[in-house]
Amino acid sequence: MSAIILGIESSCDDTSAAVIKDDVILSNVVANQDVHKAYGGVVPELASRAHQQNIIPVVEKAIKDAGVSRNDINAVAFTRGPGLMGSLLVGTSFAKGFALANNLPLIEVNHLHAHVMAHFIKENEHDTNQPSFPFLCLLVSGGNSQIIVVRDQLHMEIIGQTIDDAAGEAFDKCAKIIGLPYPGGPLIDKMAREGNAEAFKFNKPKIKDYNYSFSGLKTSVLYFLRDELKKNPEFIEENKADICASLQKTIIDILMDKVIKAAKDTGIKQVALAGGVSANSGLRDRLTQLAQEKGWKTFIPKFSYTTDNAAMIAINGYYKYLKQDFVGQEVAPFARTEF
Repeated sequence: MSAIILGIESSCDDTSAAVIKDDVILSNVVANQDVHKAYGGVVPELASRAHQQNIIPVVEKAIKDAGVSRNDINAVAFTRGPGLMGSLLVGTSFAKGFALANNLPLIEVNHLHAHVMAHFIKENEHDTNQPSFPFLCLLVSGGNSQIIVVRDQLHMEIIGQTIDDAAGEAFDKCAKIIGLPYPGGPLIDKMAREGNAEAFKFNKPKIKDYNYSFSGLKTSVLYFLRDELKKNPEFIEENKADICASLQKTIIDILMDKVIKAAKDTGIKQVALAGGVSANSGLRDRLTQLAQEKGWKTFIPKFSYTTDNAAMIAINGYYKYLKQDFVGQEVAPFARTEF
């Protein structure tokens, strides 16, 4: 069943719209919000206001860039959650209005499912670099750290997840402790390339099964720097690259140790990354290294599909469209979900 899907993403601070024809991307437009940098994190009220300003021009540009008209669109897919409620309300309300005005079916999409589904976006009809089922996916972002067994496009099972903070949150909060501006994760990645990853040791949690914990790591970094600064007030400035490299290695070790265990226990040899932290060069390099050591086939998303984007919403919407899995105008967003 051939279909053109309009995808809309507004779960946090990026307003995005995309158009996909079957599983081939036609356009993917993202409007970022720089206003949050001054506050050291996303301010929900400011985010929802910016979404209101961005949503119409972003959708119009996505349709224009795709070379289609409104009459060509078969359905509207939108992020229902999880995310910031004010931000989700803007995207959900627009999607409902657009669908109603153009007599189109509505498709709700789980934001976390969509990150995994980014691996099925094709750049062209000849693109065949998609994982086969089942595969393991390490989903790592500012709000989530999960190991997922993906059985098909719409059937996913979480076998491990964080019991407190996510890996992306650990990157950003530790960056703040070090004195780096928000968002700190990409800056740690950049500085880590110049540092010695073995310079300092930070605590690794001992958590059962495939679950994660990053709250103890943040405390470990905080106390380590507090003690070192007492001895040398210039310690952070003099050792910033080594601190970043050591911190990044610790987080990647924590993440990948559980993935190695999951792959061994399940016998699954295909492993994928997803989510904003999958843009981290150290994590990508480690997965590539493990692929050679373990005989895995690995899948790493394009940088443009790692952060929040509507292309992943549209591809998830396409597979739901094939099942005629639609929702009514009464649908409401949700801020939190188990999956």
